[in-house]
Amino acid sequence: MWPPDQEPDPDPDPAPARAGRSPPGAAMPGLRALLPARAFLCSLKGRLLLAESGLSFITFVCYVASSASAFLAAPLLEFLLALYFLFADAMQLNDKWQGLCWPMMDFLRCVTAALIYFAISITAVAKYSDGASKAAGVFGFFATIVFAIDFYLIFNDVAKFLKQGDSAEENTANKAEEENSDSDSD
Repeated sequence: MWPPDQEPDPDPDPAPARAGRSPPGAAMPGLRALLPARAFLCSLKGRLLLAESGLSFITFVCYVASSASAFLAAPLLEFLLALYFLFADAMQLNDKWQGLCWPMMDFLRCVTAALIYFAISITAVAKYSDGASKAAGVFGFFATIVFAIDFYLIFNDVAKFLKQGDSAEENTANKAEEENSDSDSD
């Protein structure tokens, strides 16, 4: 299961490699296993998680360089959480660890991140006058928008899933009611 199965080399060359160089198509299997799949990174969820990670890191660096360094813990925490969810989604840990409610954890992460970024961005822009604080506030507003888009999409997916579950329960209840009723009685 781990690391992902790789395709066998169709024509292994028994001859030794030239002076420590690997063939042009060869990749290091250990490092390749840690990279998310290209298909996931091109998906909407992958792009959102990449944007969240990038904006959180940029905001963190801006807060480190500014006089508003009291706010640097929130972007650092959100950066680490976004990276965790990026690799968890890319490695499909939500399928492997069924005991955790992944959509709810991701939804709560996005909601809290959007609220915290909004609050600290307003404070950084309004209270501090240095350029790094203003830049951190602006990137924080962009991060707020990205996190808000993410939690909106998660909310729609969860609502759609729950709506399908409700209609399935109604159908089974209607079928059970029809079976239990006497259609012969006048």
